[in-house]
Amino acid sequence: MKELELKYGCNPNQKPSRIFMEQGELPIAILCGKPGYINFLDAFNAWQLVKELKEALGMPAATSFKHVSPTSAAVGLPLSDTLKKACFVDDVAGLDASPLACAYARARGTDRMCSFGDFIALSDVCDVTTATLIKREISDGVIAPSYEPEALEILRSKRKGNYNIIQIDPNYVPDPVERKQVFGVTFEQGRNNFKIDRELLKNIVTANKDLPESAARDLIVSLITLKYTQSNSVCYAVDGQAIGVGAGQQSRIHCTRLAGSKADTWHLRQHEKVLSLPFLPSLGRADRDNVIDGYINQNEEDVCADGNWQKYFSAQPAPFTKAEQQAYLAGITGVALGSDAFFPFGDNIERARRSGVTYVAEPGGSIRDDLVIECCDKYNMVMAFTGMRLFHH
Repeated sequence: MKELELKYGCNPNQKPSRIFMEQGELPIAILCGKPGYINFLDAFNAWQLVKELKEALGMPAATSFKHVSPTSAAVGLPLSDTLKKACFVDDVAGLDASPLACAYARARGTDRMCSFGDFIALSDVCDVTTATLIKREISDGVIAPSYEPEALEILRSKRKGNYNIIQIDPNYVPDPVERKQVFGVTFEQGRNNFKIDRELLKNIVTANKDLPESAARDLIVSLITLKYTQSNSVCYAVDGQAIGVGAGQQSRIHCTRLAGSKADTWHLRQHEKVLSLPFLPSLGRADRDNVIDGYINQNEEDVCADGNWQKYFSAQPAPFTKAEQQAYLAGITGVALGSDAFFPFGDNIERARRSGVTYVAEPGGSIRDDLVIECCDKYNMVMAFTGMRLFHH
């Protein structure tokens, strides 16, 4: 198949729409559904991310994409009992036996609100456990190198048989030059084939140079995630997963704040007050996500207030105060932070410290590098200069 006609482009008024190959065949097969333009943008970016994570770290990887940026990405490390409960997967039999399912449970569970209606990429053959996790989430589709027969049937049952399932040739290698058009003008550049691995973290510029392998792994997860995130972007990571992604912000401090607030929410979801919320049995998974976010961040409504709590809980929960949250977050350390370009000011480090960051990787090259290093040294952080910008547009 050289060409696939699509219903429309980014919006319904953008017709005609298609994906096609100028030479050769498309490296995909559509096993179910009818993916759209944005679905394919998500699928191809997401596939590159998990393929690269698998190659860099040697573990199965998964990512959850929305609007051409990852909400999270993770490798297949086991989840603690607390994290299973926070990710709504504590009831899944056999989860620990499937590293791929663990990777997806982490990726989906990181930012469940942003993952609502996601497109999923899996680095390995989709097994039954992973398909079972996917089936019960609101999702637009999945891309993987192949699917176990039973797993494929589970996925085909989603969305009344219209769930988008894409199989991609894992051996496909794109041309080294890529092109796109904007306003009738063709842009051309070499593909970003820069390899991200442990060697990239050798130039440690802070006084503290103790970078354990687990932290190096998390920095690699962060940097590879950034490589496929709309810039400007910053990513917090820990325990083999991205826990906060700040994408598409014009100011780097806004990236750091946005990603940091998401990382904080991820940590706070594992607090006992959140884990023990007395949800009504009738409340769906997506509604629980919204209520948990409201309980933690106190946004659109006070979910604990009279007249509100009855809609969500069997008993009125005590509020999760800002003082309690700050005390809990103050005990968190060991978080890794990557940035797709240099930090121009030390304010990014100050904000990162509030979310437990101990390890930092950024390109370096700012005229204020010395001030950023000084700020890291003040908090005994480890920072590596990679020398490589990772903009993605």
